Order: sequence, then structure tokens, then C-alpha cells
Amino acid sequence: MSTAFFIKTLGYAVSIISVLLLAIVSWKSAHESRWLTYALLGGVATSVSGMGLRWASHFMAHREEAERKMREQKK
Repeated sequence: MSTAFFIKTLGYAVSIISVLLLAIVSWKSAHESRWLTYALLGGVATSVSGMGLRWASHFMAHREEAERKMREQKK
């Protein structure tokens, strides 16, 4: 695993943790209204899902690059 790949993975994990921490802080206020609760949960879900998808696409690109390099070495 390259250092750049590790740092990007770590960055996505930190972003997910920060979203969850912000949601915890906001929960008391949001819990007072059903719509605020839905908005908070929806925001957390879409943010974490988006970061997960970005990480997955980065992982796939990293794997494809490694496979391409292996094919070139075999030639």
C-alpha cells in the first residue's frame, strides 16, 4: 500500500468521524423537532455515504493502476 493511498484512506476516516461527532453535538437540538431529526440523520447518512463512495472509487482506481503496472511488467 502506498503512502498516498494510506493518507487518503485516513482522510476519509477522519471526515466520517468528524461528521458523526458533529451529529452527536447537534442531536439535542435536532431531537426537539421531527423534521430537524430527519434532516440531521439524512445529512449524516448522505455525507458518510458520499465519502464511502469516493473512497471506493479511489480504491478501485488504485487497484486498476496496480494491475496495469503488473501487466506492463509481464510484457
